[in-house]
Amino acid sequence: MTFAKTHSAQTTMLDPHTVDVEVDISDGLHSFSIVGLPDKAVEESRDRFAAALKNSGFTSPKSINKKIVVSLAPAEIKKEGPSFDLAIALTYLLGSGDISFRTENKLFLGELSLDGSIRPIRGVLPLVLHAKEAGFSQVFVPAHNAREAALVKGIAIYAVETLRDVIEHLSQEIHTSLEPHPHTVIEHSNPTHYIDFKDVRGQETAKRGLEIAAAGGHNASMYGAPGSGKTMLARGFAGLLPQLTFDEMLEVTGIHSVAGALKDDLVTHPPFRAPHHTASHVSLVGGGTVPRPGEITLAHRGVLFLDEFPEFDRRVIEALRQPLEDRIVSVSRAKGSTTFPANVMLLAAMNPCPCGNFGTENTRTNTPCSCSPQKLERYRQKLSGPIIDRIDIWLDVQPVEHEKLKGEGTGETSAAIRDRVLTARGLQHERFKDHDYLHTNSDMSAKDLRTLAPLEDAVEQTLQDAAKKLNLSARSYHKVHKLARTIADLEENEAISETHVLEALQYRPRQTLT
Repeated sequence: MTFAKTHSAQTTMLDPHTVDVEVDISDGLHSFSIVGLPDKAVEESRDRFAAALKNSGFTSPKSINKKIVVSLAPAEIKKEGPSFDLAIALTYLLGSGDISFRTENKLFLGELSLDGSIRPIRGVLPLVLHAKEAGFSQVFVPAHNAREAALVKGIAIYAVETLRDVIEHLSQEIHTSLEPHPHTVIEHSNPTHYIDFKDVRGQETAKRGLEIAAAGGHNASMYGAPGSGKTMLARGFAGLLPQLTFDEMLEVTGIHSVAGALKDDLVTHPPFRAPHHTASHVSLVGGGTVPRPGEITLAHRGVLFLDEFPEFDRRVIEALRQPLEDRIVSVSRAKGSTTFPANVMLLAAMNPCPCGNFGTENTRTNTPCSCSPQKLERYRQKLSGPIIDRIDIWLDVQPVEHEKLKGEGTGETSAAIRDRVLTARGLQHERFKDHDYLHTNSDMSAKDLRTLAPLEDAVEQTLQDAAKKLNLSARSYHKVHKLARTIADLEENEAISETHVLEALQYRPRQTLT
């Protein structure tokens, strides 16, 4: 046989594609070429797999006088990364007649080391999901990626450590212990590595606001003097969130796998991303020559925490407009356009001014604000009206009295708060059971609010009067309505009362912020 064909796959942006690996071997002067828009990593595959074959007991293609052409189809898709190495090696061995096996319904993924061992790759989970949808029944993956791949039911996952293991299994030359990897079972447990709210002294108003944010998936911002506990509250906030559902876990783990951000284990809890305020526009939004997901997408189904919010570049802050409203990020570049998911809860923290002392008496230093009017104005202008409008909850975090800092924390634990959050989320799940596009109260549109969270006439009049007095925009008006629905859910009330609306109004930003 001088021609052979197997199957592999790759992700382009976040979209998986099947790639047919074809090899043609013909007489002539020695040459080796890879066609099908390969990048540098793919072109270097010929050296990796040649050494891997030699060290696995086969003849290196570099030692024979043959013309070898490897084609990766379809040709119009740019081929990136080393994930085709295993498929190329097996296809070459088939074409040369060194091995023989049936290629139908098998897909091969993995990077080859020079000694023939198989190294892990990115993006295995979405590729296995795609393989199942495309009708493949067996997928061979690096052993390090097997647990991730085995999240997918209904398809056989083979964890392979060396090229020789794969060949012996496929050729059935000798008995092999290569068996399908068992399905990965996720054991959920309550998060223990977050700061417990019990240890946060004082700040009861801020804790209440963050509880509401967690219950309804609302964006929140904390502002106050330096050292008042904003960052500590943010670290504790992640421990209030419900665990991801299985489908959400597959989605989020797949994103992190493609981005190379998946560490030693799967993503079972909502991600908490906290980029530094010097982060670039591309690192936050995503992009590059070939668009890749940024921090917003890596925080999908979780929290994007932006500490020192006004210190971010203005372009970065303004880039949040679309994802906070549409829950997606659209990225267009010369070599491709794509839409990344970005259903995040924004949690921001900021000082009231550059020196941190504006509008509050710093009881530790007794230092008044030293910012000039011009400097204060520039600081405020970093947050535009549309960005302020997109944040549901604004929390004033004042310095804690020294007397409250002594002794052990006696406040309510994160576990107790999380139980209320879970109850509220359960009510929302029941409310939205016939609306697949809704997950939390924050996802509701104006039309959804009318049908799923109606207000009694008296309550609606209270909201109308407050909106006129506070000059609320239409977006702010609906955000207050959503917040009131979440507050009612936390109290397990079917109807939204005037009290719920009045509390929701307290979380609109102060005039000094706008």
